[in-house]
Amino acid sequence: MRDLIQLAASYGVRIELCHITDANGYYDPDAGKVLIDIALTPDEKRSVIAHELGHVHHGHECGGERDSRFERQARAYAAHLLVHPIDYADAEHVSEDAFHIAEELGVTVEVIDDYRSMCVQRLGERTYSRSARGRLTNELARALS
Repeated sequence: MRDLIQLAASYGVRIELCHITDANGYYDPDAGKVLIDIALTPDEKRSVIAHELGHVHHGHECGGERDSRFERQARAYAAHLLVHPIDYADAEHVSEDAFHIAEELGVTVEVIDDYRSMCVQRLGERTYSRSARGRLTNELARALS
């Protein structure tokens, strides 16, 4: 979680936990905040923060409106950010069940589903990462330094 907080800080954004009744979280570009529902589990908080940082990263200023393009970009960003291809492969080697993999990687099943649909490509028995992982890893490294 600390790495996500530092990444948010590198974007000039604060993360705040609060009670939210109509969403799990959202990015408020005017206030420079990512607001997350305090009632979420740690894995849910981590996943929602990464998703909202996707909106920050892509410069989405949609406020309360949901644009499907923006949501897809934010979901892909979160999947790239939270799921390392080697960790995914190790977990999938034990079980292909999305719930198992999510539990192993500390994310939600939705992040695993997004990773599968947007970040990897299967060709026969081989799986290839379409991940921008190097870019995101470098981004995290800059935020942590």
